[in-house]
Amino acid sequence: MAKKIMVVDDEESLIELVRAILEHEKYEVITSISGEECLKKLKTVKPDLILLDMMMPGMSGREVCESIRQNPATKDLKVAFLTVAKFSEAGKGVLEKMNVLDYITKPFENQDLVKRVKKIVG
Repeated sequence: MAKKIMVVDDEESLIELVRAILEHEKYEVITSISGEECLKKLKTVKPDLILLDMMMPGMSGREVCESIRQNPATKDLKVAFLTVAKFSEAGKGVLEKMNVLDYITKPFENQDLVKRVKKIVG
């Protein structure tokens, strides 16, 4: 059974890149172009991992993650941020509190992305 990865990013080109990389590794990829769309899809889909962009118009990745954590149906989902931001030590503490398993900085090496996803979901 293929593991499901949800990719949430407002950049269509990045979504397509991540989709191609992960589908090549035999993952099933679900995409969302916004935080709102992500939360809507989570009502019907339970991905094994959510790759979440931090900076999106409307709802930020952090707000999406907080919504996921507050909902009993989704609070245990695995989340990793996909972001251009570099986190300070304090920022990493916030990620731990939000139970974010990893953050992958853009631009990323394709193999590094695959390695990190495999480390989280196998």
